Order: sequence, then C-alpha cells, then structure tokens
Amino acid sequence: MTRCRLCGSEAMASVVDLGATPPCESFLAAEQLDRPEPAYPLHLRVCTECWLAQIPPLITPEDTFSEYAYFSSYSKSWVEHARTFVEGAVERLGLGADSFVVEVASNDGYLLRHVVDRGIRCLGVEPSVNVGASARDAGVPTVTEFLSPKTGAAVRAGHGPADLVVANNVYAHIPDVVGFTQGLRALVADDGWVSIEVQHLLTLIEENQYDTIYHEHFQYYTVASAARALASGGLTLVDVELLPTHGGSIRLWSRPAEVAGEPSRRVAEVLDREKAAGLQELTGYAEFSARVAKVRRDLLRFLIDAAERGETVVGYGAPGKGNTLLNHCGIRPDLLPYTVDRNPYKHGRFTPGTRIPVLPPERIAADRPDYVLVLPWNLREELSEQLSFVHEWGGRLVFPIPELSIVEVER
Repeated sequence: MTRCRLCGSEAMASVVDLGATPPCESFLAAEQLDRPEPAYPLHLRVCTECWLAQIPPLITPEDTFSEYAYFSSYSKSWVEHARTFVEGAVERLGLGADSFVVEVASNDGYLLRHVVDRGIRCLGVEPSVNVGASARDAGVPTVTEFLSPKTGAAVRAGHGPADLVVANNVYAHIPDVVGFTQGLRALVADDGWVSIEVQHLLTLIEENQYDTIYHEHFQYYTVASAARALASGGLTLVDVELLPTHGGSIRLWSRPAEVAGEPSRRVAEVLDREKAAGLQELTGYAEFSARVAKVRRDLLRFLIDAAERGETVVGYGAPGKGNTLLNHCGIRPDLLPYTVDRNPYKHGRFTPGTRIPVLPPERIAADRPDYVLVLPWNLREELSEQLSFVHEWGGRLVFPIPELSIVEVER
C-alpha cells in the first residue's frame, strides 16, 4: 500500500503484519478441501497524515458480501443491543409514524425488525443476497445493493429522504470511504441524522484485539480519523458514544454539515483520550506488534501442553475474528479438532485456511471436552452463560484475548 485511501498521503507506517490469510468468512465445503485456497497479505498500516489505520484493498466487497455467512440474529446480545438502540433513537430524534429509517448493511433485519414493530417506515440496504432474503422473510423491506452515491440517490428518489440513516459495523468494511460517505449523505434528509457504529481503534490497540483485523475490515477508526472521513462526504460529527460491543466501539452521530452545529463535549473528551494514548503519533503503535506475538506464543503453548497431557480442547464459535486468530497462530485440527457454531449455515463446513470442521453446538455436551476455546471473546458474558453446562464434567473455558485466560465455569 503506497497511498492512504482517505487523504492520499504516501506517509504510511507499519503497525502489525499478520502474514497472509484467506478471507475470514470464506468457509469451505467438503468438496473444496482438495482445491487451492487463495490467501492475501494482512498488514495493518497507519497514515501519519490523517491517522487512518488501514489494510490494502486486496479483495473487493463483492467478493465477500454477495453471499455472506454471518447472520446477526444468532447473537441474542446483539439483537438486544439493536432493540435498545432503536428505543433510544426513537426518543432522541422524536421518530414516529411519519418518519423514515434506512439501515445500510442491514444483514438479516435484526435491527430494523424493531423499527417495523414500532410502525415506522423503514428500508434495509443489504448487499448479501442470502441474508437480505432472510430479512424480507422476517417482514423487513430490503433491497439488495451496495451503497454508493448512485445507490443512495436512487433510494432517496424512490422512497424519500431518511430522517435517520443507520450504518452499524459497516464503515470499516468498504474500501471507498469517500464514496460510501457520499452515499450516506445522499440517503439522509437535509435536516436528518446518520448513526454509525464501528470498532474503536483505541480499544483495539489497548486491549490487544488484533484478531479483529481481517480482510473485511479495510480501515480502523479513531474518532479523529472518523470525523475526517465523515467530512469527506459532507457530514459533520456532532456526538459520540463509547460502547462495549466488539470489545469497544464508538457510535458516531453526524448530520449534514449545513445543520450540524458545534460538536458535543463528549467528542472533545474522546479526542483528548486518543491523543493521550499517542494515536496521533507513532508512539501509540510502537509496542502493539510485540503484544500480538505474545498472544500467539501463549495460546500455542497452552494447546500443545494440553495435547501432551492428553486433554481435549475444542472451539466455540466460528466468527471472522476467530479465523484471523487461528491462521495467525497456525492452529490446525491436531490442536483443535473442531469448533461449533449456532449458525446452521456453517455446519459441515471448514474454517478458511486452517480447515477445522464447524459442527452444531450440541457436540460439546456429547464429547465433554476438558477445555472450550471461546473464539468470539467479545461475547464473553453471553457465552459464559450459554456454556455453563461444561461445569457438569469439570470443563473450563479459555479466552485468548486480550491475554490467555482459563476460567472455571460457574452454574
């Protein structure tokens, strides 16, 4: 990568190099196991002009999202998070029967179904054919499109301007930051609001969350770099909320520049935190690569020692972040014979690169392993409750991030 995709600068500095991995959601069917599997470099760099952290756009969103393996509704905590957001947005913005809400990357309608339940007109803009169909089956109006300025203008022309545009966990997934932001501006009413949730680079660095670096995520935002990205499309950041989701996220509230006004005090407070952490200079990134290497060593040491003792370790979950971790650590079925997932789409498939089988969750109770390696560590509370039954045979849970943690399960 020679130029920043936001500001065009060539002043790019390395943050961490994770080698080469397949796209994290490209699960393999059994008949694909004897075929070549493409892998792409996964090297995070930061622009020292605008401080946007980014990876090279070696795959396109079309490669990843035309058919997608992730369905948001399989996480109870994520559905509840969406319900709480909708309740708060309705109150904050005074949304009602005459309002119009658009969600970009609406997945299987996990969020907009709460809007539908309130009798508010809405539309999902979802690029994945399979999950968009699932949303429509659930009663959520959805069009199958990637957002661009042209798409945004077409939706606005056909459905009217949106009082609220929601873009949760998608702002990192698009290589054309400027074009996507212009698409958001095309969708939103001239006096409307745009709400974006995206992982916070501050917590990614501080909490060693390197497994959230994968090819679907083209960039990683601080509030400072996000404000600059929003401005590129005619939007102004007016407020920010710090969220616990995905290990630490930011909710960015923005409006068209003409009506935005002054940003809230919370914006200034988070900007000060980012500056104090050194994220607007290279010092804030200096030790990250070494801490990433320690996660790899500690996890491999645990798995190898468990195998030498004749103890069994299986996985729970098959998230994208888990595939970054498995590939970076070089974990294969000899150390992790399988993982399980609640999403039936993944059952009978194999993790990209590492070729670990994905099975239904019931397999854990049947096999009674000594340890369960929890790959979606960001759902620690929810999954600790779901997996409380492993206490019956003295099993323990293992969380690899931010550092290796082996915990007894309480009933």
